[in-house]
Amino acid sequence: MSSDEQQVDPYPSLTVARERESENIEPLQLGKRLKDIRMAHGLTLEEASKRTGLARSTLSKIENEQISPTFQAMQKLATGLQIDIPQLFAPPKQLVATGRRDITRQGEGKPHPTTTYEHELLATQLRNKKMMPFKSRVRARHFDDYSDWIRHDGEEFLLVLSGKITFFSEFYEPVRLSEGDSVYYDATMGHMLVSVSDEDALILWVTAS
Repeated sequence: MSSDEQQVDPYPSLTVARERESENIEPLQLGKRLKDIRMAHGLTLEEASKRTGLARSTLSKIENEQISPTFQAMQKLATGLQIDIPQLFAPPKQLVATGRRDITRQGEGKPHPTTTYEHELLATQLRNKKMMPFKSRVRARHFDDYSDWIRHDGEEFLLVLSGKITFFSEFYEPVRLSEGDSVYYDATMGHMLVSVSDEDALILWVTAS
């Protein structure tokens, strides 16, 4: 092959891929990451110094990339800022607004009655929600009104809007909840509610997957 001839890359697609990967890899900016975490906690350098046991000047030099922290210093940072060490190296997630919104007017939710509850499903226009909000009127009055425990995936938050209920759960003693009281629980644990006030209790439920 003469010197004028160009050498052909047998794997051009791999070369392009490597070049693109190298372009997308950003250098680790540990100091900036530390400052972002500190600011997210609403801490001044002085407050972070007291929490971590590191001198204020040391923290400032780390944040300004003037020095690299030792492993012992990273342990103090993680303990003081209540994070895991890997979080110091993980870039913050980019937040992208999707603009999703759904308004449900009073009484315009989707009705879903059962023998023990009268549910009103909220935000029904949104699909693939991470939370399922709904209001429920608790018609059940006795534990025996249920044939079995209610169980489903996810976690659940319950707020009593009016009336009083007894909250039964599989692993805890029954508890009385009144207007304004709330409970957050693992929904895979058996649970059920009964109204104990003169009128049917009204509750807000939010189920998260």
